[in-house]
Amino acid sequence: MKHFYVYFLLFSMYLSFGQVNPNQYDYFVQFNGNQLSKKVSVADVLNHPLISQYKQGKANLDLDEYIALFKWDQKATFHGSFTDSLPYYQVTIPIIGRQAFKKFIIEKEKKKLNTDLVEVSAIQDFAQYSVYTPKGEKASFAWNENYLVIFEYTKKFKTFPLTSQGYVSVTEPYQEYDEKISEQNGVINQENDEQSDVIIEEAPPRYNTSPVIDIDEYEGSHEEYKKEQADFDYRLAEKQRLYIKALFENGFTVPSSNKINATADISSWVNYSSVMSSLGSAYNAFSQFSAYNKFLPVEKNIGDMIRGIGLDLYFDNDNAKVEEVIEYSPEMAVAIQKITDRKINKNLFNYFPADKPLGYMSYHLNTKAALETFPSLTASLFQNPKLVKEDILLITDLISTIVDEQATSTLLDGDLAMFVYGTKEVEVLTKAYEYGDNYEEIETEKKIKKTIPLFSAAFTSTHPTFGDKLIQLGVRKGILIQQGEYYMIARTEEYGTIFIKKDKDVVVVTNTFDYFNGGKGSFVSETKKALKKNYMSAKLNLAELATIYKNEGKMTGVKSEKMERVANQFNDVTIESPKKLIDNKLIFGFKLSSSKSDKNIILQTLDLVQEVSK
Repeated sequence: MKHFYVYFLLFSMYLSFGQVNPNQYDYFVQFNGNQLSKKVSVADVLNHPLISQYKQGKANLDLDEYIALFKWDQKATFHGSFTDSLPYYQVTIPIIGRQAFKKFIIEKEKKKLNTDLVEVSAIQDFAQYSVYTPKGEKASFAWNENYLVIFEYTKKFKTFPLTSQGYVSVTEPYQEYDEKISEQNGVINQENDEQSDVIIEEAPPRYNTSPVIDIDEYEGSHEEYKKEQADFDYRLAEKQRLYIKALFENGFTVPSSNKINATADISSWVNYSSVMSSLGSAYNAFSQFSAYNKFLPVEKNIGDMIRGIGLDLYFDNDNAKVEEVIEYSPEMAVAIQKITDRKINKNLFNYFPADKPLGYMSYHLNTKAALETFPSLTASLFQNPKLVKEDILLITDLISTIVDEQATSTLLDGDLAMFVYGTKEVEVLTKAYEYGDNYEEIETEKKIKKTIPLFSAAFTSTHPTFGDKLIQLGVRKGILIQQGEYYMIARTEEYGTIFIKKDKDVVVVTNTFDYFNGGKGSFVSETKKALKKNYMSAKLNLAELATIYKNEGKMTGVKSEKMERVANQFNDVTIESPKKLIDNKLIFGFKLSSSKSDKNIILQTLDLVQEVSK
């Protein structure tokens, strides 16, 4: 409460601009230096040959200065708002001392101006802090003994397009501008009535891109515009000065957010509702011209369903991991939990490969739960004040009538698995076109050798008749050709001939049958365990993929060598998303595994980039 009253007293004279609310951030990013510094030295990263090359040339960065100036083993933050009446951003970085940073600023100014005479008065020293705003810039640098803050209000002074009346400030109401135009048109019409022999040019339309401009009038309007902009900039700068004063004068409080994951090396969070509101403000301006805008989703309702989205990064010696965290409202979380909690049809595992493939993705959702949730979800999305209750009921009843959850969910129950095994060289028949002596087009066929990927996809469908009827329709139309218990898809020879097989509840689409083993094998056992806790699991073997490309001759010489380095550096990419939501949060994880563990993966990646860029 103390901070609230400080802000209120300081900002009351500038209420027309709005104010920063420290408890409501639209985004928050935190560099957990206390975590990451235990894993990798910032000095090692900044002094890596790939980074240190920027010490020379135009950049001319002395990285040792930055290493010595900041406390890299502490937390640094970046936060702000783009939906406040005054949008802003703030960077907060721990520093080694107040005088050290002031000296740093002065030295930078000397280099910038190429002189030993620096206008030190540009740096304002107060009892608790110092402030420096570079000339011609709006962002201010403010610091005390422990922290540097970079702060800027990002509100822009906007104008309407130039007309013969000059610039019109955004602070001038639209209707006032329209009234001016109407009054001018009225005068013109009156003069035309009284003096029909005098031709007076009609006032240009509001958004005319090529108006006829009176020079004197333009210069006067332009001067007025510059004065308004200067006044706007002054008030905004004063507002910024007062806010910085409030930050430091009674003791600086380090920004924090309970949305941030302190165990991650870098953690971030975005208020999804704010994002939707920001997008919606632009959309609403357009939607007012539509008679059907009340039947469109309300962005506030979408924002209420998803509270925020976080992104957490972890950098270890043998892997780098990114976790996307989606936080739902309690009501939405209950619905999502029902959708992700699916028991997999065991028959699907009969068409998993026995050994680990080159890449795979297995995805399992409860289709019936999703369809049952859809009507209520739609009603929430369309909770528009312009719609009466009967309209909403009509929408939900219509959807419930059209969609039979029980029947529709059995068409595709929710199990889907896709696999890539490798490649194979095959002889395929292709069509070519030539021109005869009379320039007529002649179609020819010829066989060529082509490398194709070997793949399969399997999904479950427990509908008693739909699958069989669909296959029989394909047979009657000549799209499918029966070959025993398989059906060949016509005209797919270019891809090695694609087959369809329906085995009870499972439908398989593939161009090879060499990898199935009736649900037995190490890969099947391994994947079953992963899918007990995850509704989605995927992996791509990067090392094997690089080897395949190299062996097939797609890359030769230097490119082949670079691909081999990649193959030797990284093992695979893994994606997993757990079935269970924790605190209404769904996690989507991405992990890049390294074949080496002698140094942090950040340094390994820099090593690799340096090698392949030679």
